[in-house]
Amino acid sequence: MTATRETVPTPPEPGSVPALPEPDSVPAPPDADPGLYGPASVTWQCHGDPVMWIAGVRALYLQALHPRAVRGVMENSDFHADAWGRLLRTADFVGTLTYGTTEAAERAGARVRRIHRTLSATDPATGERFPVDDPELLLWVHCAQIDSFLHVLRRSGVPLTPAQADRYVDENRVGARLVGLDPARVPADTAALAAYFEEVRPELAAGPDARAVDDFLRSPPAPALLVPGRNLLWRPVAALAYGSLPGYAHRLYGRAAPPPLVITRRLRLTGTLLRSIPAGLRWQLPPGHILKAMRRMGPGSRPSAYTLRTSAAILDRPGRA
Repeated sequence: MTATRETVPTPPEPGSVPALPEPDSVPAPPDADPGLYGPASVTWQCHGDPVMWIAGVRALYLQALHPRAVRGVMENSDFHADAWGRLLRTADFVGTLTYGTTEAAERAGARVRRIHRTLSATDPATGERFPVDDPELLLWVHCAQIDSFLHVLRRSGVPLTPAQADRYVDENRVGARLVGLDPARVPADTAALAAYFEEVRPELAAGPDARAVDDFLRSPPAPALLVPGRNLLWRPVAALAYGSLPGYAHRLYGRAAPPPLVITRRLRLTGTLLRSIPAGLRWQLPPGHILKAMRRMGPGSRPSAYTLRTSAAILDRPGRA
């Protein structure tokens, strides 16, 4: 994980990945709503990167290692029938929080909190009923997600400095608030995130639910005509996501991964290939959060993580969580 000493990637050397053009300097309209983050944030600049899809799969792998968290998912949804829908809804939620208006983000958070309040599940070890919106479970899901996003972004070549990585963790406490957490209890930098994972590791295990998630992600069901495409496109993504997990996660799942340097090279290559697809084409995919945000905020809001090399001013803004 990005947050642990075991897997912190070395920042890329300058020029190791072709830099994207800097956003246009045209200012945003004076009445434009920047949302919860805004173009000056690390989060805004990074969440448009295409490796976020790999990061999302890594987050699922990591989240499934908490027995109560994954039981809450399995008991309250048909995971095998709706796993794709769940992944897409999570991407839509992250996109809304990052690039939507303040009202849209707050509304999305209220909807998630309302759903979670009605759900409960059974502890697989003790038989105890527990609420899905237990703060400890919400914290695990949040930290596993933010760690995965940050880890894959940096390891695939996004040139975040340590200060910018800390900034990213801090900024995303606002997202934690929207799902029902007290931001004061949420890690505010990478050191605090690492400390959290060290504390929670004894609770992690790969039980039947986690193995069901692993089985699905390795070989999701697909119509016969789509099986070749799944094998060609999906399996490498899932393999990269799994390989980028920390060593203890591989040991819990009981499945080896290629050496870390091999995974890093593959992530760098994959990131370079994905970033070579024109951003305007990638952002056409529904629901088009980034394009809507650029129309609202103006061309200067175009997200590109590579502009963070020279945008040190983003580190001067106080946290908004």
